[in-house]
Amino acid sequence: MWLDIGLEKVNMHKGITVKALLDSGTTRMFIDRKIAEKHGFKIKKLERLLIVRNVDGTRNSRGNITY
Repeated sequence: MWLDIGLEKVNMHKGITVKALLDSGTTRMFIDRKIAEKHGFKIKKLERLLIVRNVDGTRNSRGNITY
């Protein structure tokens, strides 16, 4: 299920609306790096990468989360 959601940069109180996939099985919150960069969100390299697995347990073809 796709939803329109609002995101806000807390340091600037500037908001954008993006389409998001509703996934009730996720264990964390994520945003696509290209969207974050396009809209000026601050990103930082993680000290330890996050391995992304699909619902069937296989590794995601888009790779790990590093930022």
